[in-house]
Amino acid sequence: MDFEQLTTFLEVWRQKSFSRAAEKLRITQPAVSAQIRSLEREVGERLFDRKGGKITFTATGRVFEPFAEHCLDCQRHLLMMVAEQHVSPRGEIAISAQESTSLYVLPGIFAEFKQRYPKVALKIVRAEKSRTLESLLNREIDFGVVSLPVRDQRFKVQTIHKDELVLAVPKGHPLKQVPKPGVKDIVKYSFLLPKQGRQRELLSNIFRMHDLHPKAIMEVESSELMKRFVIAGLGIGFLPCVNIAEELRTGSLEVVHMESIRLSRDLGLVYLKEKSLTRAALAFLEIAVQGVTE
Repeated sequence: MDFEQLTTFLEVWRQKSFSRAAEKLRITQPAVSAQIRSLEREVGERLFDRKGGKITFTATGRVFEPFAEHCLDCQRHLLMMVAEQHVSPRGEIAISAQESTSLYVLPGIFAEFKQRYPKVALKIVRAEKSRTLESLLNREIDFGVVSLPVRDQRFKVQTIHKDELVLAVPKGHPLKQVPKPGVKDIVKYSFLLPKQGRQRELLSNIFRMHDLHPKAIMEVESSELMKRFVIAGLGIGFLPCVNIAEELRTGSLEVVHMESIRLSRDLGLVYLKEKSLTRAALAFLEIAVQGVTE
């Protein structure tokens, strides 16, 4: 059975006439009769009694009538929801990002998006870059926010955040007294490094180029953990400016400016090229890209 048959069924009941139902639906009477016969064959029972020129429900017809109304109500609701997608997006968007990105970069984007599109739910998944890209390929999420570059040609990438990596030290650290500190100065102190990733590679290359090695290296799982360790005096390390803005304001951390080392971190919003974006996802993409720090 289909929606057209259900519409015809209900119109026959309302008009109590096949001919008047045909006029209302702007089809021929034989077409109305054919649709009702087809529906009755599918149901397996007659739906109307046609005695003495009157149209009445059979027992099956009375049972079938609320079912038909419900189905058409669902159809109308569905069509309304689809139409509203072009005016007011709704649904759910799943985004994966690492912990520090979720804490310091995405809240502003999320707040603006929810203010403009309150009917869209945002699902946040915390994961490292490799796991995020894997989830995208498995279609488990809509977007990933990861450090750039991303060279896999299966993805589209939009830069949404630019930040500088600065050398964070505990308050009162001796490096603050060194004029124009260089690599040879910072390797004298215990150094905190991420376990893996682009930042780890960049710093390792810098140390290698100068044929220098930090006094001691402690590997940490995340930028947030590194920040806590720096505050506790366990070492020094490079962190994104956005991650330590509050600590710099309160004075629990300080920054050592180094002319010889300039590190940056760009974050990109990544999604599958072959995946069609919903109206809600397109709206999120638009807002995220607008937040790029020039």
